[in-house]
Amino acid sequence: MNTGSDETGEVATTDDGAGNERALGSRAPQFIRARRALHVSWQVGVFVVGLAVVVAGVVMLPLPGPGWLVIFGGMAIWATEFVWAQLVLRWTKRKVTEATQRALDPKVRRRNIVLTVVGLVIVAVLVGVYLWKFGFVMPWSISQ
Repeated sequence: MNTGSDETGEVATTDDGAGNERALGSRAPQFIRARRALHVSWQVGVFVVGLAVVVAGVVMLPLPGPGWLVIFGGMAIWATEFVWAQLVLRWTKRKVTEATQRALDPKVRRRNIVLTVVGLVIVAVLVGVYLWKFGFVMPWSISQ
């Protein structure tokens, strides 16, 4: 597995303008990185654990549970060792930050409030029409 983190003393970095982000590469302890066989087995272990967490998150998407949160947790596990996962997490964090800033924009907030009010009015009208037409009768019959 070539992860860009096999060489000791060499650290991969990105130039995305943030300036305060950690260097890319393995975060394994130095004594593990110093021995190639131990480092490869460490990487395999991290990959298997991260894969198990990501698969559990994918299973939780249709089932009850915090699916996306668990998937991002698995990506964070992979990011402790693999540069590609670190880059994916940085991209994801940047996109989430941008979406948060857009959501806090007063124009967007105003639009969201208007759309919510319109949706609630439509639901209220539909409930009113149902009650006017059918009365307050449950659509099922329970006999005891």
